[in-house]
This record gives sequence, structure tokens and C-alpha cells, in this order.
Amino acid sequence: MAAPAAWDDPEPLAVSSAPVPEYGSGSLADLLPTLAAGMGVPGMTASITELTPADRNCVFLIDGLGWEQIRSHPDEAPYLHALLGSSRGGTGRPITAGFPATTATSLASVGTGLPPGAHGLPGYAVRDPGTGELMNQLRWQPWTPPHTWQPYPTVFQLADAAGVHAAQVSSPHFETTPLTKVALSGGRFHGRLTGEERVDFAAEQLAAGDRSLVYTYYAELDGAGHRYGVASDTWRGQLMYVDRLVQRLAEQLPPRSALYVTADHGMLDVPFDEQHRIDFDEDWELSAGVALLGGEGRARHVYAVPGAEGDVLTCWREVLGEQFWVASREEAVAAGWFGPHVDERVHARLGDVIAAARDDVLIIASEREPKESAMVGNHGSMTPAEQLVPLLEVRS
Repeated sequence: MAAPAAWDDPEPLAVSSAPVPEYGSGSLADLLPTLAAGMGVPGMTASITELTPADRNCVFLIDGLGWEQIRSHPDEAPYLHALLGSSRGGTGRPITAGFPATTATSLASVGTGLPPGAHGLPGYAVRDPGTGELMNQLRWQPWTPPHTWQPYPTVFQLADAAGVHAAQVSSPHFETTPLTKVALSGGRFHGRLTGEERVDFAAEQLAAGDRSLVYTYYAELDGAGHRYGVASDTWRGQLMYVDRLVQRLAEQLPPRSALYVTADHGMLDVPFDEQHRIDFDEDWELSAGVALLGGEGRARHVYAVPGAEGDVLTCWREVLGEQFWVASREEAVAAGWFGPHVDERVHARLGDVIAAARDDVLIIASEREPKESAMVGNHGSMTPAEQLVPLLEVRS
């Protein structure tokens, strides 16, 4: 006689049920190659087929501005909300960030035109196979030779070599960072302090060439979300400011220009209780057999003690499998989480076990990661709130 359903063991989420990003047709990694192909840059492919070529292209990347957040805030972002129908070449659809949906990974995908499995920045913090230590790819700590870690040229470098006027306009702080060097270098970097200064100068740079590829960036919306949450007045105030910045840039576009507004990820708030925040540093089951805990709260790379990989995978599935997609490295690679191909040099950077949140939960580490564990707004996984980003379009 079969046991009552109430006593059945819960089934873990199938790895194949995770919504894999649209690599090759509608992801952040496809954006710059599509624009560059339309300007005649050799070797580039127009993978986002809905976009129409323009001679002058500007990408305005707003950190943390997810598709769902724009849809949910028409009053705070009337200009952006009105552009939703223009997204992805007028289809009114978003694109996907890539996995994990986190800044270092996404900026590298944007700048190189490659998915994470190729460019090799597959998370917030991953193991360096050469040293055995965790390497924070956003802060670049500990320091690692940038072009050894990410050897591919950026789209900006290829465009510049093809005679396109290439420029980045961002905070002066980012000019010399290793992440900028490996992800966004090529042409000229122009540091400007305020959002208004950046969008005004981005418009000038667009007009500076017959063919132009310009990138500009705003980070403070993401910071407000992490600290106060996307339900906060502070975050809404930042969204209102971003809305005005986009309109200001759109109104200055020179002839034959296209402006694309996108983001590196969305965000969601996670409640502060034990049900929603599982503390790895206080959980003996999850920590058993684990040598290093990488990634971030909603997209964990778990590195096992040699020989314990199978036990760690089994345990994490049993404990978390109803709320997280939990995969072995081989399963995640085969499922295409990091793109259609993972370079050999990148393979060992991935966790032996990879856990991606489906529900509004986190795996925090209160001792190892006190600052990250205190964040209200979070991101990293493959849910719509994190993964879907806009590709809003304005043309002159």
C-alpha cells in the first residue's frame, strides 16, 4: 500500500526546469555584437534579430534596473514605462541578463559579447584554480592579472580597430579598475561625476563620429536597492532620478542614433527571518564537506573538500531542493546555465555544486560575509525579477 502523499519525500527542483538565459538570441552578451555588426565591424554577429542597425549607438546601462521593476513603477518612472513597448526592437519583450544575474558577470558579458562560460567571470566570487582561493570578481580581490583571467578582446576594442568611434562615460572611479580593463576597455574612457554630466557627454560622444559606439553607466539605483530594498522610498527616489536621466539623454541624441537602455540584473527584497535567510555559517548540514563558499546569496558556488563532492550535492539537494535549483558542475554546464560552451580555463572556477534560488530565499554567511548578509535587496538567480532586463529603444 502506497504511503499517503503527505508523507512522501519532497521532490527537489529538476535542473532542467531552471529558465536558462537566452544566450545567442536575446541576452546581454548578444547586445554589443548586434550593434557592432550593424556598423560593419568584422567578426560580429547580429544575434538579436529584432534590432535595426544604426550608425551611432549608445548603451545606457543602469545597474539594478530590472524589467519587472519598471513595469511595477509607472508613477515613479513614467518615461521608462512609456518605452516598454519599444523594448527589443519594438516587440515589447525583455532580454535576459545571463547567469548569475550579477554585476561583474553581466558587465563582462556586455563588454566582451561573450557568455559567462567563455569570458570567465561566472559569479560574484569564485575559486581561482591556480591558488585555491576565492576571487571576488567585482572588487578584484585578491589581485589577479586581468588579461590572464579574461583574455578575449572587448567589442569596444574591435570596434575601435574597425574605425568606429568607441567611448565609455562613467564615474572616474572605474577608469583604472581591473573589471573595466577586462570588460569595457577600448576607445577612450571619459570620467564624469554626476549622472547629468555623463548623459550630456555621452550625447556629445555619439556625435563625435560618423559611426559611434558609446557606453554610459549609473550605479546608485542598485546601491539603494541593496541597502534599503526595492520597496523603499530611497529606491523609488533613485528610480525617479534615473527616469529623468534617460529622458535627458534621449532628447539630445544626434541624427542617425539609437539609444538602448538596459541593466545588468533586476532585484528582489528578501525578508529578515530564518525561513528566508538560511545561514551557512550556522548550518552544520550545509557546511559539512564544504571547503569554500562562493557566489552570493541567491547564486552559490559550493566547493567541496576533495572526495566529498557527491555527499555535498546530495545534502544540498535534500536541504534546499524545494527552493533552489541545485546542480553539480557537470549538470549546470550541460544545462547551459553559463552559456552553450564553458572554456577549459573556466571549468574549475565553477562550484562543484551550484545552487540558484527559485523562491525569495538566501543562503547568507553571517560570519564570512557580514555586509552581503545584511542586504535588503538581492539578485543573482534565474527568476524573472532578477533575470529579465529591459532593452528600451529611442531613435533620432
